[in-house]
Amino acid sequence: MQTNAPGRRRSRLLGWVYAVPTAVFVVALFVVPLLLVLKMAASRWPLLAGDQGLNAPDNLTRAVSHRFFTDSVVFTVKYTLLATVLLIALGLGLALLVQESSRWNNLLRASFLIPGALGLASASLLFYVLYSPYASPFAPLMRRLDLTFLGSPNAALLSTVFLVVWRYAGFYMVLMLVGLQSIPADVFEAARSDGASRWQIFRRVTLPLLRPTLALTTVLCVTGSLLAFEQFYLLTKGGPDNSTVTVVQLIYLIAFQGQNDLGVAAALSVLVLLALVLLNALQLRAFRPEEH
Repeated sequence: MQTNAPGRRRSRLLGWVYAVPTAVFVVALFVVPLLLVLKMAASRWPLLAGDQGLNAPDNLTRAVSHRFFTDSVVFTVKYTLLATVLLIALGLGLALLVQESSRWNNLLRASFLIPGALGLASASLLFYVLYSPYASPFAPLMRRLDLTFLGSPNAALLSTVFLVVWRYAGFYMVLMLVGLQSIPADVFEAARSDGASRWQIFRRVTLPLLRPTLALTTVLCVTGSLLAFEQFYLLTKGGPDNSTVTVVQLIYLIAFQGQNDLGVAAALSVLVLLALVLLNALQLRAFRPEEH
């Protein structure tokens, strides 16, 4: 035991050496900004004047009573539900489609993944042009059919959801595919030998064994949707008639446009963070494996 003690101490020291760079990044890029946001949320902090003393209750009250607060929350929840359902359903469907490795399935996988190579901001600018009644290559047809992709609240929402699904469906397909391939083939063979139909296998075997993957994809999708900013900022600018303002857009508007108040924006950011933590905890609990 004594001869192994120096080796164990060296292993522990080496482990700390490896962990220090990660810890430094976490502290510098997460802990310190989080503490700064909490301080800003509790202070009177105009954009160009800096900290002017504590003002916590007033910041929270002004954030919640903002004229766009309720509408932005409702719209963000609506967008999150729509995008989450479509992305997870389509990602799982595509994964089932290309589950078996073959020449054509490999081609399909690559085709579905290609949009993911494009950044969200670049994809938003691309679709902004495609949706434009003047610059789009389909502009004559759009004018002839009187099509407006961004001209009404529902059209703007659905057009943005289509962009997001096109951009991220391949990514969620890969996550679902990894989950499907982690299920032992013997389980499916046993179910088929017992006379189970495809629907019964999918419902009784595939979905229960995909719980960890479904938990991961749901958390990622809900978090990304609740924090949506680029696609709406570039496509709709919050229009028409401020009908597509998300919560993160509202934070941006309060901080850098109109009020120019970092304290109120930080208070709203803290509310969003608390909501995300609560929602993620509920999702992980909902997808927790059943205990027998």
